[in-house]
Amino acid sequence: MQDLALYSAYLEKEIKAIDFPQSPANLYEPLRYFLSLGGKRMRPILTLLGAELFGEPKENALSAALSVEVFHNFTLIHDDIMDEAPLRRNKETVHTKWNQNIAILSGDVLFVKGYQLLVKQRPEHLQPLIELFNKTAIEVCEGQQMDMDFETRKDVSIDEYIEMIRLKTSVLLGCALEMGAVIGNATESDRKHIYNFGQNIGIAFQIQDDILDLFADPDKFGKQVGGDVISNKKTLLNLQAFLLASEEQKQILEKLSVERNSELKIEETKSLYEKIGARASCEKEMENYHAKAMTSLEAITVNDNAKETLIELANFLMNREL
Repeated sequence: MQDLALYSAYLEKEIKAIDFPQSPANLYEPLRYFLSLGGKRMRPILTLLGAELFGEPKENALSAALSVEVFHNFTLIHDDIMDEAPLRRNKETVHTKWNQNIAILSGDVLFVKGYQLLVKQRPEHLQPLIELFNKTAIEVCEGQQMDMDFETRKDVSIDEYIEMIRLKTSVLLGCALEMGAVIGNATESDRKHIYNFGQNIGIAFQIQDDILDLFADPDKFGKQVGGDVISNKKTLLNLQAFLLASEEQKQILEKLSVERNSELKIEETKSLYEKIGARASCEKEMENYHAKAMTSLEAITVNDNAKETLIELANFLMNREL
């Protein structure tokens, strides 16, 4: 998607220009390092697109877009600590390259930097922007806590799982778009519609991610296929499998959960998920949330031509290769 690359390049330049002091080096160098690791920059792109949808130049939404990206990176630094993850985008995580205490403190500074960037927006927009930012920040923390709680629970429902990914991942997409809409002086109704578009496309995207983790082509996926299965992570695939499985199939799934041969565990789980119908059920759920997102986008009261970039982006996100 050519437009996406242009927005990404624009943002990359501005992210590199974010000013951090030189001292203390162990506080600020980790931030320069982490922000240089790149990524899709999807969330700040959404803020720019949200503003442009309502006739506001992307430059007028830049500081809000950067605040969203900075906040997102703060959550990644702290998530990596909680997950004890050694790598992020194939590079050492901050707590691995430095140490855990430095990662915590640097992440805290990045969170505050998000507010510093956000308050550069026009005064008349600050109250709704800060209220939306605060609400979203709390929800993301709630989602992360739910995800951690699920690790020790065996009774997680599908509704609970959807709520977890809504909070942990999707609300920030909705927030990013609504911030742009606020800056573009959209009506309350249109703000709600664009938020719901982002939230539902985010849920669909995460469900697709669950599917890709097991069924993607390893040469195209960019990370280990079957990682969720190896770690017995609760995903929609896993929950649907247990919901649809016969008693005999549930026993096989339980045995596979303690299988030490990773390759065997992945292949047999993959085959069983197909047989049970878990993959097909997840794909149907993904399409359902994608349809909800498109309905919300259609309801926004701007010219349909202005929505084309967001439609292309939604289709791009939903067509990653298996």
